[in-house]
Amino acid sequence: MGSVFGSTAKSKEEIETAVSKVKEIVDSNPVVVFSKTYCGYCKQVKQLLSKLGATYKVVELDEENDGSEMQQALAELTGQGTVPNVFIGGKHIGGCDAVLQKHQRGDLVPLLTEAGAIGK
Repeated sequence: MGSVFGSTAKSKEEIETAVSKVKEIVDSNPVVVFSKTYCGYCKQVKQLLSKLGATYKVVELDEENDGSEMQQALAELTGQGTVPNVFIGGKHIGGCDAVLQKHQRGDLVPLLTEAGAIGK
């Protein structure tokens, strides 16, 4: 069996560049959803945020030239290698389950409001 990384292994420099890019995106937007266009869980999170009237940035990793590097960078930064990978107010929230749980507990809207993604 070959290496898990095989020919898709990314150089340390590529990952470091992607880490910087991810951090810049997260720091520049009140809410960020790192997503993939075909992901049903990603769609759920985006629909919920839209329904709540939140302003958010979506980064579709499968449409980005460096999407696989960004996904690796997210895994390094958050310990989560899956999408959706959601940040609110610069803080890592988690995936679909974490966002839905926060909403069910009544914690999501206050977080979004505090981040400036929903008007007060």
